[in-house]
Amino acid sequence: MYETILVPIDGSPTSEAGLREAIRLAQRLKSRLRLLYVVSTYPLMVEMAAAVAYDEMRLQLRGYGEDLLARAKLDCEKAGVVAETVLREITSPRICEGILEQAREKDCRLVVMGTHGRRGFNRLTLGSDAEMVVRESPVPVLLVRQPD
Repeated sequence: MYETILVPIDGSPTSEAGLREAIRLAQRLKSRLRLLYVVSTYPLMVEMAAAVAYDEMRLQLRGYGEDLLARAKLDCEKAGVVAETVLREITSPRICEGILEQAREKDCRLVVMGTHGRRGFNRLTLGSDAEMVVRESPVPVLLVRQPD
């Protein structure tokens, strides 16, 4: 049914909750996980950082993502779940673009991701990548909130 589950992660508590739920689903359904970390270089470009600073910060962001993916993959392996990791670098200000690209182009059958569940003014000002994924994903999306 859900052979491959896409799991975007960013190191936040809500992302961790999404990963835990995806691992539980994968165990039950015998699915494999595709762990995704998206690096957006847009903020670096907007600041018009010097080329040296830009490259250094981009490499730091990539390093953080690689470390995060390695830890998440280890958590999957400990739970007996097969996982692959993908680090995507995009220039869009919206992380959801990288998530949607993976959902569209790869053989994912489900997206499981954490959400902050923001409402009101915070949602308007901060936007919601999770909402955009739900609206535009070609596959079902399971949003997981971090318990209070």
